[in-house]
Amino acid sequence: MEDFLKAVANTGFPIVVAGYLLIRIEGKLDSLSASINKLSTVISIKLGSNDENKAV
Repeated sequence: MEDFLKAVANTGFPIVVAGYLLIRIEGKLDSLSASINKLSTVISIKLGSNDENKAV
């Protein structure tokens, strides 16, 4: 807690809050990126299977 108070005193409250939010959001962004990649793969598979059905 003492380190936190020193950080606020030395760098300012907005910088500490911004750093905290960036650290917290990073994991969510990684998860979102993985979900988008999976969705892209699923869409490619579905579109590929639809193209095969039309060709037959």
